[in-house]
Amino acid sequence: MPSGRVFYGWVVVAVLCVTETITWGIVYYGFPVFLRPMEEALGASRVAITGAFSLGLAVSALAAVPVGKWIDRRGPRALMTAGSCLATLLCLAWARVETLPALYAVWAGMGLAMAATLYEPAFAAVVSWFRFHGRDRALLVLTLAAGLASTIFMPIEAWMLERSGWRTSITILAVAMGAVTIPLHAFGLRRPTAEPEPAPGAAPVAPSFTLAGATRTPVFWVLAVAFVVGNFATVSVTVHLIPYLADRGYGAALGAAMIGWMGAMQLPGRLFFVPIAAWMGPRGVAAGVFAVQAAAMAQLPFAGIIPSLTPFVMMLGAANGMSTLARASTIAQLFGARHYGAISGAVALGANGARALGPVGASLLVLALGSYERVFWLLSAALACVSVAVFATRAEVTTAEETPALPAVAGRGRGR
Repeated sequence: MPSGRVFYGWVVVAVLCVTETITWGIVYYGFPVFLRPMEEALGASRVAITGAFSLGLAVSALAAVPVGKWIDRRGPRALMTAGSCLATLLCLAWARVETLPALYAVWAGMGLAMAATLYEPAFAAVVSWFRFHGRDRALLVLTLAAGLASTIFMPIEAWMLERSGWRTSITILAVAMGAVTIPLHAFGLRRPTAEPEPAPGAAPVAPSFTLAGATRTPVFWVLAVAFVVGNFATVSVTVHLIPYLADRGYGAALGAAMIGWMGAMQLPGRLFFVPIAAWMGPRGVAAGVFAVQAAAMAQLPFAGIIPSLTPFVMMLGAANGMSTLARASTIAQLFGARHYGAISGAVALGANGARALGPVGASLLVLALGSYERVFWLLSAALACVSVAVFATRAEVTTAEETPALPAVAGRGRGR
């Protein structure tokens, strides 16, 4: 590769930094901003309205595997461009819904758009370019940028809501999203045209496993279950923290501030991921993430006794920030990059499904167990168990169904 030429993988990362931040900010974080005016306009309860959002998350989870397989075979450009087109059209339709069934129909379709545009396809696109080195840094840059989506867009959306109403605000945001993300995906995303060549002296790289080969290994199932537990626990806390703390004498504003600070703590958590992963390996970081989440969760039953929940906020926020990177990096490290999209999509099927079911699932657990404290103890114990399982399960996988490698092209694909 000629000296001074920018490695195109970093161009892909730059494109995705912009499109992921915008799409997360408008599609995902826009819904809670416009929740109250939607209730008033549609004359529906909050439970009924949020059910549409949960439906979208569930559809997104179910679509993760076919989306991953598509990207493995054809690359991200067509799918992510189509996803941005669909998200734009559905946002325009969202701004015009008049009935609850119409809202559910829009968000069922939005689930497909989210599956085609959010982290799973973006991570697959990045991993395809950074197969030998630089992967953790590339994923870090992407998640740091997209991690600012709520910080950037939620205040803007609240400001627009006050001045223009929710329908006009969503329409303007939809047009802006389409104008930026569609051309960036269409013209900025490429896939490597040949197998990247490892750098001289690079560490041996794991063979590329098919999805079928990966599912025959114990470590795949341990990771899949672990991320289901992790997502279920963190989403449950996010949704139920405010009412739980209010029952124990904390103000609603303080509970909301804690959730906000947990989100802010994700950024320093992600910054520490690369050096910690270089020391412990991505799988070690994943085990550590679940252990820290368990320790944080164990503090909640003592909310009315201990003087401060600051350690809880810092620990859970930082661990949540690392979790996204740990899932992407561990899967790529263990199973290779060739079929990363399909394997990552299979793990995301459970992990994102847990995110959709977490709010109502936690409510049912409270009813079954009789108190929030018991639920938090249960979640803490479950997180501790999956941490031990991830750490203890033999990581070597030897039953892959490998596919022939593409011919390497000297100098191509070096993620420096």
